Amino acid sequence: MSEDVEIPEDIACILFRIGSKEYFDILFDPGSFKEFDKRMRSGDPLKFVDSKRYRDRIPEAIRKTSLSDAVRWGTGTIDTKPAVIAAMDFSFIGGSMGSVVGEKIGRAIDKAWKTKAPLLVISSSGGARMMEGALSLMQMAKTSAKLARLAEAGLPYLSLLTDPTTGGVTASYAMLGDVNIAEPGALIGFAGPRVIKQTIGKDLPPGFQRAEFVLDHGFADMIVHRKDLKRGTEYRCHASTDQDAKRIDHVPFRIFVQEDNRENGKDKDDDRCRIRWSCQGIHNCCKDTDKREEYRNADHCRDHFF
Repeated sequence: MSEDVEIPEDIACILFRIGSKEYFDILFDPGSFKEFDKRMRSGDPLKFVDSKRYRDRIPEAIRKTSLSDAVRWGTGTIDTKPAVIAAMDFSFIGGSMGSVVGEKIGRAIDKAWKTKAPLLVISSSGGARMMEGALSLMQMAKTSAKLARLAEAGLPYLSLLTDPTTGGVTASYAMLGDVNIAEPGALIGFAGPRVIKQTIGKDLPPGFQRAEFVLDHGFADMIVHRKDLKRGTEYRCHASTDQDAKRIDHVPFRIFVQEDNRENGKDKDDDRCRIRWSCQGIHNCCKDTDKREEYRNADHCRDHFF
C-alpha cells in the first residue's frame, strides 16, 4: 500500500482481524486472565471426509494456529471487576462452530451464571462446522437455552460482532445479547451477500450486511471502535442503575436500563432488582416518530438525553 494513502481513523481497525489473545489483552486487566478448557478438542464422530479427512484437518489446524479449537474462554477482571469472556478465532477453520465451540460457550455461560458475573462473547465465524453435521447445528439450541437461563437471572450478556459474524453463530448466541456491539465495517449476516443476490436476483444496496447497514436496520445496537472497546464494555457490564448507565457518553446512543419491578413486586429503589438491558440507535432514540429526524444529529441526541 502506498504511504501516500491516508486511512481514516474510524475504519483503520477493520483492515485486519485479531484473535482471542489480542481481545483478552485489550479487555482484561493485566495478569487477571485465567483460561479454562484449554486442551478441549474436537473428535470425528461422523468419520467425515471431504477434500481430506476431518481427523487430519483438526491436528493440522492446531499446528497452524496453536489453538485447540475456534474459541477460548476464561475469567478475569475489567477495571478490577470480575467478568467472563469467550472469544472466537477465525483463523481456526474459519471460526466454525462445532461441538467444542458450543461446549465452551456453554461453560462460559454457566460460569457467568454461577459467579453472577457479566458475560461477553466475541464472535468471528463463518457459521456451523459442516464436518460435524447436525451435531454442530445442535450447538445453536444448546447455547441459546443456556443464555435464556442467564437472562432469567438478570445477568448482563454483551455480544461483540466482529468481521465476519455469519451463519449459525449469527442465528444463535451472537444475536442474543442484551446489547449487540459491532466493530466498524464488520460483515454481519446469516447467508452471505453473494448467495442472497443469486437467490433474489437483484442487486443489493451499498454496504449491505456491513455493521453500519446492520445498525441502521436495527440488528445491532451500536458500533464501537476497537480503541474504545474496554471502556465501553466496562460501563455496560457493570452499570447497575439508570444513573450509572447514563454515564456512558462516548458513543452517540441512548442506553435504556429498565428495572423489572412489576413482575418481582420489588421497590423501585431496590438495587437488587432484576435489570433488563436494551439499546436503540440514534434514529430510534426519540419515541415520537415525527421527531426522529430532528434527533439524527449525534450531539443533539446525546445532549437531549444525557
